[in-house]
Amino acid sequence: MEVPCVRVAREAGEATRTRLAEADLIDDAYEIAVEDGWLYIPVSDADAARAALEDAAIVSRTVDERETQTTPADLLPFEPSYERLGRAALVDEDDPDRAREIADAVLESDLPVETVLNKASKVKGETRVRDWELLAGEDTEVVHREYGCEFLLDLATVYFSPRLATERHRVAQQVAADERAFDMFAGVGPFVVPFAKRGADCVGVDINAEAIDYLRENARRNGVADSVTAICGDVRDVAADYDGWADRIVMNLPHSADEFLESAVTLAGDDCVIHYYDIQHEDDPFGPGERAIRAAAEPEYEVTVETRHTVRSYAPHELNVCLDVRLER
Repeated sequence: MEVPCVRVAREAGEATRTRLAEADLIDDAYEIAVEDGWLYIPVSDADAARAALEDAAIVSRTVDERETQTTPADLLPFEPSYERLGRAALVDEDDPDRAREIADAVLESDLPVETVLNKASKVKGETRVRDWELLAGEDTEVVHREYGCEFLLDLATVYFSPRLATERHRVAQQVAADERAFDMFAGVGPFVVPFAKRGADCVGVDINAEAIDYLRENARRNGVADSVTAICGDVRDVAADYDGWADRIVMNLPHSADEFLESAVTLAGDDCVIHYYDIQHEDDPFGPGERAIRAAAEPEYEVTVETRHTVRSYAPHELNVCLDVRLER
C-alpha cells in the first residue's frame, strides 16, 4: 500500500526518526523501508512532517504493513471507540465495565499510550471544561503535538479539541511575517503559537487563568515567548487597549461569537481578516454569521467574505463553520 514517507539518508535516519517520534508523526502501522542508501519512514500526516522537519523530502511509497502491531480491537470482542491526544487515549463510555475493558486493551496494545481517560461529563461552564475519570496513568496533563508545534495542557482545567488541528493549520498558513494577530479566546495557544512561529506578533486572551498559564508555557516551549502576549480576562474588557491594532483576529467561540463582534470591530485595524466560527443549521450555515458581522462592522468597514468553510459536522443537521471575512476601513 502506498503511504506518505519521509525519505532520508541512512546516516541521518536515526535523528530523523527520533524527531518524528517526538512529534508523534510516525505511522506505526507500517514498517520503515531501506533502499539504495535511503530510509523511508511512514508518517501519519505529510503536512505536519514537513512542518516538523525543515526541507523534508516527502514521497509516496509502497511499504510493508507491520505484522506485529497489536491494536485494542485485536484484544476485544468489539470495535472500541477512543480518541488519541498525545500519549493519552480518550474514551466516552457510560458503562464503567466497558470503559475498563477498553482501557486495559489500550494499555496491552502496541499503541504508544500511557494515560486513559473516560469522559465523565459534558463540556460545561464559562471555561468549557469537562470532568474526567482517570482509568490509567498519573494525571490529566498531556503533551499534544500538531504541525510542528508542541502543547502542554491539562484536560481537566482547559478546553482543547485535537479534531480541529487541520482547521488551525488551514488558518495558520494564511499568516504572514510581521502581522499583528489577536486570538479573542486563545486557550492554550493552538492558534497563537503557530501564528507566532510564522513571524506574527500575537496577543491571546482567555478568561481561564489555567489556559493562560499553559499558553505562556507553550509559547516558551515553541520558542516564541517574545512574540506572544497572554492576557487573562474577558476580551470585552481588553479590546479598548488594542483599539485598531489587529491585522488578523480569531473568534473561535462558535456558540456565542456574535456577542463579541463589537469588540472585534474595536480591535480591527484598517485592513483586517476575521476568522469567525459558528454553529448553525445546515439549511443556512453561513447566513447568520455574515449578517451579524455586517451589522457590527458596516458602514465603518467594507465587509468581504473571502471564504465560507465547513469545518465539520457538529450534530444532526448542524454544521461547525468558519467565515474568513476581510474588513477594510
